[in-house]
Amino acid sequence: QVQLVESGGGLVQAGGSLRLSCAASGRTLMGWFRQASGKEREFVAAVNWSGGSTRYADSVKGRSTISRDEAKNTVSLQTNSLKPEDTAVYYCVADSRRTLYIPTHPKEYAYWGQGTQVTVSS
Repeated sequence: QVQLVESGGGLVQAGGSLRLSCAASGRTLMGWFRQASGKEREFVAAVNWSGGSTRYADSVKGRSTISRDEAKNTVSLQTNSLKPEDTAVYYCVADSRRTLYIPTHPKEYAYWGQGTQVTVSS
């Protein structure tokens, strides 16, 4: 069982930056999904268990950087140039697979955090 503890989130103005962090109880594939009001959950970014492979959604590519601290077993998502359309509940996710492949479907991730709200004002 992997437990995820999220931190970060909040209200930020458009054009600003935000950093989300997530601590895991095991060394796993980790990433972030988000769900805006009235929309389906969508993949944002993830990093594989070794940190050697990352994947980003087109909507955040170039603006977001996902990184992991192996010593602390945490994953952070730094997003710059935030847009109102980035407003959503962000979920930290994890899965125990140890491959280079990073899935983007929510069903591929066995563990989910409680979610943290990110609101970008225009």
